Amino acid sequence: MSLKNNYFTKTYYQFYLLNLFNLSLRFNGFPIGKAERVLKEIQEKSESDFETYIDQKRKAIVSYHLKHTPFYRSLAKNVNLIDWNSIPVMTKRDLQQPLKDRLSENYSVKNVYINKTSGSSGDPFVFAKDTFCHALTWAVFKEWYGWYFIFNKKQARFYGMPLDKKGYYKERIKDWIANRYRFHVFDLSDNAFNDWLTKFKNTRFVFITGYTSVIVAFAKYLLKNNIVLSEICPTLKACLPTSEMLLDEDKKLLSEAFNITVVNEYGSAEFGLIALERDQHWVLNNLNLYVEVLDDAGKVLSNGEEGRIVITDLYNKAHPFIRYEIGDMGSISSINKKTRVLKTLTGRKEDYVKLPSGKKAPGLSFYYVTKSVMKDDGFIQEIKVLQHTLNKLEIEYVAKIELTEAQKTKILVALEKYLEPGINVLFSKKSHLQRTKTGKLKQFTSLLKS
Repeated sequence: MSLKNNYFTKTYYQFYLLNLFNLSLRFNGFPIGKAERVLKEIQEKSESDFETYIDQKRKAIVSYHLKHTPFYRSLAKNVNLIDWNSIPVMTKRDLQQPLKDRLSENYSVKNVYINKTSGSSGDPFVFAKDTFCHALTWAVFKEWYGWYFIFNKKQARFYGMPLDKKGYYKERIKDWIANRYRFHVFDLSDNAFNDWLTKFKNTRFVFITGYTSVIVAFAKYLLKNNIVLSEICPTLKACLPTSEMLLDEDKKLLSEAFNITVVNEYGSAEFGLIALERDQHWVLNNLNLYVEVLDDAGKVLSNGEEGRIVITDLYNKAHPFIRYEIGDMGSISSINKKTRVLKTLTGRKEDYVKLPSGKKAPGLSFYYVTKSVMKDDGFIQEIKVLQHTLNKLEIEYVAKIELTEAQKTKILVALEKYLEPGINVLFSKKSHLQRTKTGKLKQFTSLLKS
């Protein structure tokens, strides 16, 4: 095939995939075209108009939920729209009740997008977005991933995977539509890494994303074996670790092992893309989100001061996320009235699970283990997993009543499925769980000496 024909075929294929992605959103009721038009209108605003836009949208979303959402009315008492500081801070605990009780009057579970938090912070719950809000989240991804020419390009995805038949095939279909391949991350052994390497040799991946700890473990394997990933897979352009903290030394390690651009990303299930690195700045998404940093007393901190990150979704009419404390610490600075950057972020960095067989797995594996008993009724309020020895785990939890034997069995079955059999588990019901100095609840902690 000539170079010209090859270029045409490649361009047509990329155009086909992009249209398939847009069609899949529209087919499922998410108006991506409208979302892209609104996003463009926001971006084209002048600095003075942008300030007015943010102020109006903040007041509008609070007013909407005060009028249409009984759950939020009960939470936000004595609110004065002129005084933003009178708006209460929402926590994950506030949302640990049945989803139907948190939706606004105009929505039900049948006409919203429903998702779960990863539970990596230890405070799991189910939440919802209205269809336009979800489409706008994807419009931001599409726009910002475009900075690196990677949106809807072939993605190497290092996330967890449901292992039940229905969940597994559902994720595989979604991955196919989104042009990505999901690696099995519950086994971080050298044999598994060697299989991953073979996949990279045979696939034209353009970028890597997923759990930081998993990607770092893979990079260490490559360095140990004197392998540079971009030499194995020359089509690779970028790596975007997410879900866990990317330390400076780990970023250097990834750059050395992959020899591609490494981009800091900050996101969450609740909001999508919160910040993305560009031109050495961690640019905040203040297009459809409003991000603040507060001290322990709830006072808004000045630029550069580190405190609790709280986020308002300016467009989610189905479910309130207003001054929602996401669980991370950080600081913000401003370049101009339209552009704000995340100056520092103190998030979570999970330990690895080490198993009797010699296998190693990411701490975030326990999201898939514990979600077998996680529902939207708020029954389990917090979960924390401790590893005492290679074959002994302790699951601490805060709940209204003790876990039943059936629930415990579900967790044990999930442990065998996602990790391996033969692990002893102690279940401990607590009134509260120990947190880090920053107030973060780390879902998994290894107490092994090495």
